[in-house]
Amino acid sequence: MGASKTEHFTDKQNQIATIAKALGHPARIAIIEYLLKVNECICGDIVNELPLAQPTVSQHLKELKNAGLIKGNIEGNAICYCINEETFDILKTYFSAIIAVTKNQKCC
Repeated sequence: MGASKTEHFTDKQNQIATIAKALGHPARIAIIEYLLKVNECICGDIVNELPLAQPTVSQHLKELKNAGLIKGNIEGNAICYCINEETFDILKTYFSAIIAVTKNQKCC
C-alpha cells in the first residue's frame, strides 16, 4: 500500500483529515487560541506570544492557512491573520454528527 492513497477516500474525509493534521501541533492550537482571544486580525504579534522563532511561527501559520483554519490578508508589508469561520463551521458540523451518534450507542 502506498504512503497516502487519499484518492480512495471522499473529498469530505480528505478535508477533515487535512484540518485535523493541521491541528495536530500544540503551537498551532496556541495560535488559534490567541487569535480567538484577541478577536481581531493580527499582524505580527503572534511571534511575541509563542516561545518559538519567527521562521517557525511562520511555518505554523502557513500550515494553518493551507488547511483553511485561518485567513491571511496583506496589509502594507505585513500579513494579517484571523480565524476562518467557515472551516470551523465544517468541524462543528462534523463533530456534532459524531456526538449525536455516540450519545445513542449501546456499545461497551
